[in-house]
Amino acid sequence: MFRGTHRHSLDGKGRLSVPARFRDWLASHCDGQLVVTIDPFSQTQEERCLVAYPLPHWEALEQRVAGLPGNNPAVRRFQRLFIGHSEELRLDAQARILLSPGLRQFAGLEKDVVLVGQIEKFEIWDAARWDASQENWLAAREDFSSLGDLVL
Repeated sequence: MFRGTHRHSLDGKGRLSVPARFRDWLASHCDGQLVVTIDPFSQTQEERCLVAYPLPHWEALEQRVAGLPGNNPAVRRFQRLFIGHSEELRLDAQARILLSPGLRQFAGLEKDVVLVGQIEKFEIWDAARWDASQENWLAAREDFSSLGDLVL
């Protein structure tokens, strides 16, 4: 579904051209409709990005979130961030999406961006942030033992 890393630029109005592979799938599976929101799991300012879900995947995810206990303060904070920042978008005739100023500000998106495929969703990163984060992750030589018996 969504894989690979794609570099693009925002235009002056905040529109982002979606890569051909992504837009073809979106057009054939959900009429070009998707939902973009913030990544509430960003641990640091440097990891802030947006996540984009095809509308059918978003709707299923939204049902799971709605099923969480509403009297739990952590759940309520999560819903406020994740659902509260979500925006339903549709690819325009030039296969672009218009990212709102609020979403762009959260992720620090100005001009150069990177779209990172994550199977059923894709992330939208500021290019400089993506490059720095990727270098940090590689330099840290993180212990991936928590992935269990995953064999690649």
